[in-house]
Amino acid sequence: MTRLFRFGVVAPLRTDLPTWRDRVRRIADSGYSTLLVPDFPQMQPAPGPMLATVAALTDLRVGTWVYASPLRPAWLTAWEAHSLSLLTEGRFEMGIGTGRPGIEDELREKGLPVVPPPNERLAQVRETVRTLRELDGPDLHTPVAMAVLGPKARALAAEVADTVTFALGDQPRGEVERLARDFRTIGDVELALAVPVIGDAVAPHMARPDTDPAALRAADALTVLPDDPAAAAEEIQRRREEIGFSYFIFGADFADRFAPVVAELAGR
Repeated sequence: MTRLFRFGVVAPLRTDLPTWRDRVRRIADSGYSTLLVPDFPQMQPAPGPMLATVAALTDLRVGTWVYASPLRPAWLTAWEAHSLSLLTEGRFEMGIGTGRPGIEDELREKGLPVVPPPNERLAQVRETVRTLRELDGPDLHTPVAMAVLGPKARALAAEVADTVTFALGDQPRGEVERLARDFRTIGDVELALAVPVIGDAVAPHMARPDTDPAALRAADALTVLPDDPAAAAEEIQRRREEIGFSYFIFGADFADRFAPVVAELAGR
């Protein structure tokens, strides 16, 4: 069964607070379903307070995109996620992954222990989800979104996640189709696609600063969409029909421009 579209926006706080709040309200009024914040300590306020603020200002769902599991103990991430679920009355979604490229240097700078290689960090993700389910109890289910790529991460996501996104760069369409096919066969898992590049613009905190949009287009990568809204809408529909992606996530700088696309496709 084809899922209905939904659309999210990654909206870090990179301006003064009133400007950010105004942007949040515009996103809520434009048909987006979810406002997401990245996990970049000391570059902005912590995810929890930001998302609680958004939930108080709007009726949006809120979520992390995504918690970097090495930055905090599993119990602490689970406690914050459970607390946000309670305080937002079920509107919080916990996005989690094993950490972005270069996170080892970031851990050293913050005086934190450098954790094992990425495949061994999956045990921490598993423990986070296990603790979250324990805190939620029988009456609450906090949705979990996992950012994955390798086979061990995909296997864990198939076991514990409600939503799966792939930690993509310049992988060509055919390779992503194969990844998605595995999840379409295991049951009711929502496939999300983060699109950090629109035209020649790269969304902050969604891709590396040295990302080359022309190279992504040449590789037929799914991390880029055309900047023409009509062409983007056509491509988004193609990606749902051919691959199964139904949840699309853009950077906040593109939210106003893509509002007509969201208005056209939301609910379909």
